[in-house]
Amino acid sequence: MSSLFDDPAETAAAAAVDAGAPLAVRMRPRALDEVVGQQHLLGERAPLRRLVESDEPMSLVLYGPPGTGKTTLAHVISLATKRQFVQLSALDSGVKEVRAVITAAKRELTYAGRRTVLFIDEVHRFSKTQQDSLLSAVEDRIVSLIAATTENPFFSVVSPLLSRSLVLALQPLSDDDIRAVLHRALTSERGLDGAVTLTEEAELHLVRVAGGDARKALTALESGAGAATAAGSDVLDLATLETAVAQAAVRYDRQGDQHYDVASALIKSIRGSDVDAALHYLARMVEAGEDPRFIARRLVISASEDIGMADPTALLTAVAAADAVAFIGMPEGHFPLAHAVVHLATAPKSNAVTVAMGESVADVRAGLAGPVPPGLRDGHYAGAKKLGHAQTYVYPHAHPDGVVPQQYPPDALVGKDYYRPTARGAEARLGERLAKLRAIIRRRR
Repeated sequence: MSSLFDDPAETAAAAAVDAGAPLAVRMRPRALDEVVGQQHLLGERAPLRRLVESDEPMSLVLYGPPGTGKTTLAHVISLATKRQFVQLSALDSGVKEVRAVITAAKRELTYAGRRTVLFIDEVHRFSKTQQDSLLSAVEDRIVSLIAATTENPFFSVVSPLLSRSLVLALQPLSDDDIRAVLHRALTSERGLDGAVTLTEEAELHLVRVAGGDARKALTALESGAGAATAAGSDVLDLATLETAVAQAAVRYDRQGDQHYDVASALIKSIRGSDVDAALHYLARMVEAGEDPRFIARRLVISASEDIGMADPTALLTAVAAADAVAFIGMPEGHFPLAHAVVHLATAPKSNAVTVAMGESVADVRAGLAGPVPPGLRDGHYAGAKKLGHAQTYVYPHAHPDGVVPQQYPPDALVGKDYYRPTARGAEARLGERLAKLRAIIRRRR
């Protein structure tokens, strides 16, 4: 548990502690205008800025990846609103600790007239009972709760607490945001105060290593600066930085040709069923700090575009990998990504779904549409029967086989085959079934 107060002596003591604190702690913003990124929350008329500047009692749930500023915002809100700040971690706190904070907050409000900001990190780790213990204090505004979580709060936080709080989603910091954080740390008196300078290559590597995480960027910078100083240099270059952070630079420009070339090579290796090459390109993207969501999106597309119904489970695996990355984050997120890459690369391949969609879209754009057959039109509204809508429709479930002869496409497309299964994987069996289905459906009644 920790507190921040406005007393000058305590402020001075805090500053003294800051001098020996990690760089990421020393560089933590102390005002809203110092916060980098999150402009959707902190812009001139954004919701969080309005709440802070109006000094309204508030409870917030901050949801976002690690290093995006959840703890920082909690501190800044407390300082900006002149409130007592108390921090608990859900990892080592329980109902007993929560009740002790609430009791102290009541006393502070009653005798000093000052409200308390209670910051709970990783609130998703609190049990339902622990979260419920906060409800009355939040409802009565004895504390202004700021709860931070890396997991979707609509699944990990109890509904009564959510209904009493404003849920704010934080976004990963952009490369430019990370650069701004690094530049400030290099020059600020609270940071390195100009003790070292950063080469362009080293800066690029720091941005890649960070992966949108400001804390990771500052930790790596501090380690590299210490190594440079120990070597008697005031310049932090790429070789020194690599040694300090034990992560080799990958020759990869996320904004240039390499970004697209490596992504293309990954997908083409999957399409070509070379699992080893695909894993190599995945590793290059991960080590370069590529956005894992970008990788996951490409894998989901590949599962339908290049595999399709030859292995219907490929799409399930790709989507599950995307969900897993969003759930656990990086670096562990590279495991489900690799899982998906192995599945997709070794799966039987078919572009029949891709071709079918392309041809059907082309026909629509060429004007091959026409009216929906009367039997398929909506018949659930008054007057539909008079118009003849849905009157000739035959309900397939009423037939023993579940399939009946019936016209489904517009007249202009009767007999048109868009989907043509291959003989590979599950599509081989699907092709046999599809031929039987078409024979029944298209039989003239």
